[in-house]
Amino acid sequence: MTIATNMAGRGTDIVLGGSLKAELVQLGEEAGAAARQALEADWQKRHEAVVASGGLHIVGTERHESRRIDNQLRGRSGRQGDPGSSRFYLSLEDNLMRIFGDPERTKRWLTTAGMKEGEVIESKMLSRQIERAQRKVEAYNFDLRKNLLEYDDVANDQRKVIYQQRTELMAAEDIADSITGIRAEVVNGIIDPFVPRESVEEEWDLAGLKEAIGREFMVEVDPKAWLEADHEIAEAGLRERVVAAVEGAYEQKVEQVGAPVMRHLEKAVMLQELDRHWREHLAAMDYLRQGIHLRAYAQKNPKQEYKREAFELFGALLDRIKHDTVSLLSRLQVRTEAEIEEQERERERQMARQLQTQHVSPQSVIASDSAAEGAAAAGSGMGGGPAAGSGFARGFGGGEARAAGPASPSGETVVRDGRKVGRNEPCPCGSGKKYKHCHGQI
Repeated sequence: MTIATNMAGRGTDIVLGGSLKAELVQLGEEAGAAARQALEADWQKRHEAVVASGGLHIVGTERHESRRIDNQLRGRSGRQGDPGSSRFYLSLEDNLMRIFGDPERTKRWLTTAGMKEGEVIESKMLSRQIERAQRKVEAYNFDLRKNLLEYDDVANDQRKVIYQQRTELMAAEDIADSITGIRAEVVNGIIDPFVPRESVEEEWDLAGLKEAIGREFMVEVDPKAWLEADHEIAEAGLRERVVAAVEGAYEQKVEQVGAPVMRHLEKAVMLQELDRHWREHLAAMDYLRQGIHLRAYAQKNPKQEYKREAFELFGALLDRIKHDTVSLLSRLQVRTEAEIEEQERERERQMARQLQTQHVSPQSVIASDSAAEGAAAAGSGMGGGPAAGSGFARGFGGGEARAAGPASPSGETVVRDGRKVGRNEPCPCGSGKKYKHCHGQI
């Protein structure tokens, strides 16, 4: 007896009498010919015994939602001319019987008919009913796959375009001409909101145009000065000047950095922006697909709405790739080796200055104060005047004068003007802490 949970899956057929090949492999190559012949004779007897008993009998404990799976299970018997049979046993709790039938009604009907528990029930009508239920399930699953495929075809068309562009970009050695064309397109797109096409001078926003060009390309342009110098300049002439200014600034950067380095940067930046925006676009398409079915409540076809908005998103995707690529290349600052070395030296000098700067801890201040007080007491005992080291008042208007470092220019000791602040009183600085835990530690 063979018990399996997935007999319908593809795999090795069940051989009546056992697998002769597996037994020969288990016997080993060192076995002689006599042992192999004896094994083959024994297998032949077992095979004939199984065939004589009826062959392979398939017992199914449920009916699958798909008729194809049931047919595959039935087909496990009767292979290669061997005899066999199959039988399915159903339960009223199976999904097909529970969803497409009425288990309670069936139970009442069987009880009324006098059927006893364990008695075999066979009915062609029941088999046909199960097949109809299977066809309904198959049709439902087919519609789901078809609907999903229609949505995926939209994204697949866009995927072909993006992957083709990426392949061409990877194969190209120099994309300077493409970048130049894209740059002119992007610059004109930025100019459009400030200087509309076929517009007059009164409709122009020259200040906004100057700010936008400086922000996106780090290029200083002055359209107002151009207009004051040439009153005959038109919208087309203004566009040409702005494009020429951006192109000239980029050419200067190429000369400064070097053409080979800039060609490599152009290709790397465009690949980076293409991949980044494509990932974001896929996420946006997935979000769109999840909620597009709600358009049906507005008497709109969700599939047509999805195609329309997906097309708009794809157009915006291509525009963002071009804009971000050109803008990033224009704002990119490439440092030379000399600049990098100078920056490293400046960093080392800053670290050296930080190491020379010492933070004075409260303990060191207290020790210094004690030494200063001792020196002051010694000076007063010898008839001297105020201590040489200048002090500072403890706290804000309170505390006693202490020496805290070198003498002040006046050579006078700082004297408390107000009352002495108690150690357990709130600190006058307003921190909310006690004086002894705040400025009283100094």
